[in-house]
Amino acid sequence: MANRRRRSRLNPRKLPAQSRSTATVDAVLEAAARILERHGFERYTTNEIAERAGVSIGSLYQYFPNKDAVTVALLERETVELLADIASMPSEEGYEAGLGHIIRSVVANQMRRPKLARLLDFEESRLPIRSPSGDLDDVLLTVLIRVLSQPDVQIDEDVEIAAFDVLAIVKGMVDAAGEYEETNAPQLERRVRRAVFGYLGVR
Repeated sequence: MANRRRRSRLNPRKLPAQSRSTATVDAVLEAAARILERHGFERYTTNEIAERAGVSIGSLYQYFPNKDAVTVALLERETVELLADIASMPSEEGYEAGLGHIIRSVVANQMRRPKLARLLDFEESRLPIRSPSGDLDDVLLTVLIRVLSQPDVQIDEDVEIAAFDVLAIVKGMVDAAGEYEETNAPQLERRVRRAVFGYLGVR
């Protein structure tokens, strides 16, 4: 019961129905992102977010009951962008090109706004979140299984086990790069590709 109440406190109070309200929510989320990037959690308050967004605190509370709800919405926004990148992969691509697309998308998502991504990773592990767009790991696993099930794939491991391991390699390396504040996306992408294709026995 307590967990259910806490989750309800993480949900938006209402969803924007008109262009003006959508613009307000967008402004709040971008203000929250910029505060996190510039000040971290030190000044991450609803008052600071509202001031930075140029809206009244009452307007913010119309949509978000607290700053954690803002964070959840921000996480959802970033997840949607990554899922869109993954979904843009052509279905006819071979498995090497498909894996390369997934790796490039995950690295690009981390490096687009690296400080923000790092802080959101921390918050994602703290908050009891179930994304409305679907669990990102489940989506990535489904795509990896599809890619590794193509006829041109020759791997020794069971496909589902291989997909799980590949996901762990990609997430582990990208998350670690975020912790160490890496900003060189091409270099990170090359390292992740070597690790993944090395595991799969591909040169």
